[in-house]
Amino acid sequence: MPDSLIVIRSGATDFELQGRIRGAVDIPLCSAGVAEAEHTATLLAGSSAIALYTSDEICTVETGRIVGEAIGLKPRVVPHLHNLDQGLWQGMLVEEIRRKQPRLYRQWQDNPWAIAPPEGELLEEACERVEVALEKLLRRHPHGCVAVVVPEPLDRIVRWIVAGESMGDLWGRDPHREPLVEIPVAAQWARKTRADRRQPAPL
Repeated sequence: MPDSLIVIRSGATDFELQGRIRGAVDIPLCSAGVAEAEHTATLLAGSSAIALYTSDEICTVETGRIVGEAIGLKPRVVPHLHNLDQGLWQGMLVEEIRRKQPRLYRQWQDNPWAIAPPEGELLEEACERVEVALEKLLRRHPHGCVAVVVPEPLDRIVRWIVAGESMGDLWGRDPHREPLVEIPVAAQWARKTRADRRQPAPL
């Protein structure tokens, strides 16, 4: 296992700036998202990362390319790290869901582990596929620092799986939150079984 994992949030798309739920809708970075990716690249200047991975979505691939050029690494795409599939809620404003589907909205806000959006993916299912993909990725590197670019809110899911951090609001986007975090991996990962790492935790 590597010593640490740098989790990088991809730059924004138009959906995030409009307050829409993007989910698995595959759209490119907007101009503000490109600027975010360039800012992230400056934060990583001089990084000791030995490998860079991205999910297969356009916004993460574009972010990975910008970051990779800055740190001298060619990003590699990892299957199954795509964003949480929010089904029929994708493209909708949060306020629209609250107004049109108030019961499901309340259930999601209270306990998103308990329900899935219509035609969407259960949070537990997303955590399981992401955990398996991360395990395969991390086992390729016996030491050093590895970086991975994923969309929001998948970055929060990755941080929860690896470090047990709170996922927070899976719909909210805080533009002031740091776009990356470096997390120690080896000791914590080795101590936990796969089932342990996927136990639902408070959001």
